[in-house]
Amino acid sequence: MMPGQIPDPSMAAGSLPCLGPLAGISATTLTDQLKLADFRQLGTMLSPLHFLGRLGKRPLAIKTEMDEDDDRRKRRRDKNKVAAARCRNKKKERTDFLQRESERLEVVNSDLKAQIEELRMERQQLMVMLNLHRPTCIVRTDSVKTPESEANPFLEQLSADAK
Repeated sequence: MMPGQIPDPSMAAGSLPCLGPLAGISATTLTDQLKLADFRQLGTMLSPLHFLGRLGKRPLAIKTEMDEDDDRRKRRRDKNKVAAARCRNKKKERTDFLQRESERLEVVNSDLKAQIEELRMERQQLMVMLNLHRPTCIVRTDSVKTPESEANPFLEQLSADAK
């Protein structure tokens, strides 16, 4: 309404301007009914006249925002279930792979330990053979340097007696 204009008598306080059959309906009643409407299910453009038939009657079962939230939560839960199952399967596959790898490495480790033991035995046999051969060897013993841990006490005694 423009300033200085005389109010229209067909328009009561808090109601819509004269729209024919909607005259006298408060704006809040109409707004509340529009809020509760599910426009997706109705599928057509609605005019405010659509709601006139329901005035004074018990409201029909209308899908509310809470129902939409519940649907959204249900979809999110279902999606989460699928993702959780996928995660569990992936974790199980990883665990199985690591278990197989662990078993394989244990076999390799035991093979390597057996090989180390065989090499130690072979080394011991070669040391014994070398110690048995040294007294009869033509090569001078002072030119051959042996580690202290492998020195033959018999040769050390012979060299000490010779001096």
